[in-house]
Amino acid sequence: MKTILELSQALSTGALTSESLAEQLLARAAEPSGEGRRIFIALDPKKVLAQARASDSLRKAGIVPSLLAGLPITIKDLFDVAGETSAAGSVVLKDASPAQRDAPSIARLRAAGAVLVGRTNLTEFAYSGLGLNPHYDTPRNPFDRATGRIPGGSTSGGAVSVSDEIAVIGLGTDTGGSTRIPAALCGIVGYKPTKSRIPTDGVFPLSMSLDSIGPMGPSVACCAICDAVLAGERPEAPTHAELAGLRIAIPRTVALDDLDEHVGRDFDRALQRLSAAGAKLVEIPMAPFGEMNEINRPGGLSPMEAYFVHRPLLERAGDRYDPRVRWRIEGGAKASAYDYLWTLERRRDWIVRASAEIAPFDAMAMPTVACIAPPIAPLLTDDDLYRRTNARVLRNTNLINFLDGCALSIPMHQHGTAPTGMMLCGLNGWDARVFAIGAAIEALLAADRATAD
Repeated sequence: MKTILELSQALSTGALTSESLAEQLLARAAEPSGEGRRIFIALDPKKVLAQARASDSLRKAGIVPSLLAGLPITIKDLFDVAGETSAAGSVVLKDASPAQRDAPSIARLRAAGAVLVGRTNLTEFAYSGLGLNPHYDTPRNPFDRATGRIPGGSTSGGAVSVSDEIAVIGLGTDTGGSTRIPAALCGIVGYKPTKSRIPTDGVFPLSMSLDSIGPMGPSVACCAICDAVLAGERPEAPTHAELAGLRIAIPRTVALDDLDEHVGRDFDRALQRLSAAGAKLVEIPMAPFGEMNEINRPGGLSPMEAYFVHRPLLERAGDRYDPRVRWRIEGGAKASAYDYLWTLERRRDWIVRASAEIAPFDAMAMPTVACIAPPIAPLLTDDDLYRRTNARVLRNTNLINFLDGCALSIPMHQHGTAPTGMMLCGLNGWDARVFAIGAAIEALLAADRATAD
């Protein structure tokens, strides 16, 4: 996969044009044997090519707004794009009126010169970590396509668009892991920023308290550059932190439970490499991680907020929802105002106590997902397996959303093996620190893979 820095350099030297790049990605998307028909809910090749040609014309005139200029970015089908309908991966909203204006995040990408490429598939209404969608089919994970494994969710199409080199960035949302889970399972990088960095206006909501907007890409630098654009900051690649002397916390509670053999092996090897590079790894209790289920017992923060959003739609067209998504949303229906406010208050106290354990360290690390991507077929017919697998996949990433922190998923597997991810986590506002440390860890693990090859 080519990175933003590599493609931007090729555009600047004339070795590549945005139009030729767009033609390549559209050809990949149209391949009968490829995943394009499952990646995209909507794709207009004429619109893509028009943007690319306009970018080439501006570049010839010396107008290059940013490193993203002329580069393809896919858009999760939750974002308002002027003139397009946001169906949120559903059939309930597919006939809704087109958006009158771009969401702020989309406007910032346009201003940076990005080429917006289609609306990508997702779990209906972004409510699952698996990525299955019965309405538009499910993009297949790039690993072991003969079996047909989940891409992870909810930003399924965005992750596969990057892994299949149809885009350099897949723009997604992350409420409980929806950028980091598919990134980890598809072998790319995914980022969940501090929630307040990027406005969520013009994005169909799931949980107002937990929703955030994040990129997925081939590298840490790609995600950092796009994140900066989305946050209204100057886009540039992060500096690499010095690993020697860094203090990285490893939580003992919950995060290391029930790891499959692939994830456990890869995480142990990654920690050994970090230790050999001079980082100091310190196991910490993180007892608050064990309290999540109790705090969410009255109804769960995301189900309660999702039910508030969806109640009118459910009353009008609930029979057209994916039954598994509807079941999760309706989990918030019986909660009272007291339950909701109690959960918010408990969460505030939880964040204070959890943050106090992490604050003495430079970052915290854990596996992004406890297992590799499971096959799709068994999940389609077994509701209990679906729910257990969904809970397992979401478990670690959801902790960081509840913490209101930031986190980066970095590939930690060896080439040719099932993708797994290391999640590097920070507290609210630690985004620049997480990117700098993440860039150094990425380089270290990439060198390890090259040695193994």
